[in-house]
Amino acid sequence: MKSLVVEHFIDSRLFEALRKVIEKTKIESYLIGGAVRDILLSKKKPKDIDIVCIGSGIEIAKELKKELSNSSEIQIFKNYGTAMFTWNKIVLEFVGARKESYVKESRNPSIEIGSLEDDQNRRDFTVNSLALSLNSSNYGELIDPFNGLNDLKKRILKTPLDPNKTFSDDPLRMMRAIRFATQLNFTIEKKSFESILINNKRIEIISKERIVEELHKIISSNNPSTGFIILNQTGLLKYILPEIENLKGIDEIEGFKHKDNFYHTLEVLDNISKKTDNLWLRWAALLHDIGKSKTKKLINGIGWTFHGHEFIGSKMVYKLFKRLKMPLNEKMKYVQKLVLMSSRPIVIAKDNVTDAAVRRLVFDAGNYIDDLICLCKADITTKNEKKFSEYHKNFEIVIKKIIEVENRDKIRNFQPPVDGDTIMKYFNIKPCKEVGQIKEIIKESILEGKIPNEKSSAHKLMKSIGKKLGLKPHE
Repeated sequence: MKSLVVEHFIDSRLFEALRKVIEKTKIESYLIGGAVRDILLSKKKPKDIDIVCIGSGIEIAKELKKELSNSSEIQIFKNYGTAMFTWNKIVLEFVGARKESYVKESRNPSIEIGSLEDDQNRRDFTVNSLALSLNSSNYGELIDPFNGLNDLKKRILKTPLDPNKTFSDDPLRMMRAIRFATQLNFTIEKKSFESILINNKRIEIISKERIVEELHKIISSNNPSTGFIILNQTGLLKYILPEIENLKGIDEIEGFKHKDNFYHTLEVLDNISKKTDNLWLRWAALLHDIGKSKTKKLINGIGWTFHGHEFIGSKMVYKLFKRLKMPLNEKMKYVQKLVLMSSRPIVIAKDNVTDAAVRRLVFDAGNYIDDLICLCKADITTKNEKKFSEYHKNFEIVIKKIIEVENRDKIRNFQPPVDGDTIMKYFNIKPCKEVGQIKEIIKESILEGKIPNEKSSAHKLMKSIGKKLGLKPHE
C-alpha cells in the first residue's frame, strides 16, 4: 500500500508541504476517513481531506497554512482541538486523535486525548476507519485494524465496534449508514442493520438540522429510492418522515384496490433524479402525493379516489418543513406550489389541449412551469407500454402548446396591460371594488383568449366594463 499516496500525490504541492510540516513539527499524522475510502474506491483525488494528528492538529494546520499560498482563513475550534481551511478548492480539516465517551441522553461526547487506535475505534464504519501514514518512517502505509479494506471490496458497511454501542452513542450514524449505502451502492451488514432496527427510536435525540443534512444527501444521490426503502425497512422513516411512511400499502375492498403510493412516490423521485440535480424539485417529487393518505376514499361503483390531495398536500408541506426546521422561504413556497399544481398538466394532457387551459396553467405556474412539466413527466410510472407512450405523447402536445401560447400571449409572469392606476386616472376614482373588478375581467378575458394580451385591447375593454359599472371617464 506504500505506493498509494505516492502514486496519487507525489507531484502535489499539498502533500509535499504536509510531509515537510510533519517532519518539522515531529507530530505523527495520518490521512483518515472518507478521503482514504474514496481514493481506494475511485482512484480520484478527494476534495475533503481529514488529517488526524497524535498531538496538536491546530499546530499542524497553522504550519501548513504558512506553506500554502492562496488558502482561506483558518478556522480554529479549541474545544474540539480541530482546525480547518480551504486550499485550491480542497477542504482540509486537522484534528488531534481523541477518545470519546457518551451519555444516553446526548450525542455530544466527552472527549479525551487519544491514540490513533482510539480515533479509529470511534469511527462510524470500518471503511471510514482506514488510515494512511503521512510520516516519513512508514509513508503511505495503510493502517487497517478492522479489515475495512476487505469490507470496501465487498461493498459492506459495518461498524468497527459493537453496532449497538456505535448507534446508541451517536444515532446520527444510523442515518449516515443509510446515506453511504445509497451514495456508494453498499449493503449494510446484517448485524449493523439489525442494530439500527433496535436503536431506531434513538434518532429522536438528533437535531432536525443534522437529520435534514443527511436527507438532502440521500435525495441528491443517483438513486434516492434506495435510501428511503432502507429508512422504511429500518423503522427510521416513521420518526423522520411519517408523511411518506403513511403512503405505504394497498387497500382492497370489494375488488377495488389502488396502487402503493409509497413505491410510486419513490419511482417518481428516481425518475426526476435522472433529469435534474435541483434539490427542491426532487423534494417536490418526494412530497407530491403526501396528501393522498388523508384524502383516500372508496366510492361505490367508481373505486378509490384522492380528491383534493394536491391542496391538502401543499398544506402539509409547510408543516413538514417547519417540523424539520427547513427553510420556510421561497424554497418551501416553490415545493408547495409544485405539489399544489402537480396534477394540472396531467388533467390538461388527458383532455383536448385548449389554448385557454394552457394559458391558465402558464399563468398559475409562472417561472415554475418547466419544473412542473418535468415533475409531471416523472409522475408517469405505468408499466403499460401503450399507456406510457400515450401519456408522453400527450405531454409533448402540451409542451408544444405551452411554447406556442407563451410566444404569442406572453402569459408567464403575467402583468396586466392595464393596471389599477390607469383605471383610477381614467375614471377619476379612488381605490375601490370596481378597480379590482375591471382588472379581474381583463385578466380573465386575456386568459380565455377573448382579447389579446396587449394594451389597446385591454384599454378598450376597460372603457366598456367601466360604462357597465356606471363609471364615467374623467373629462
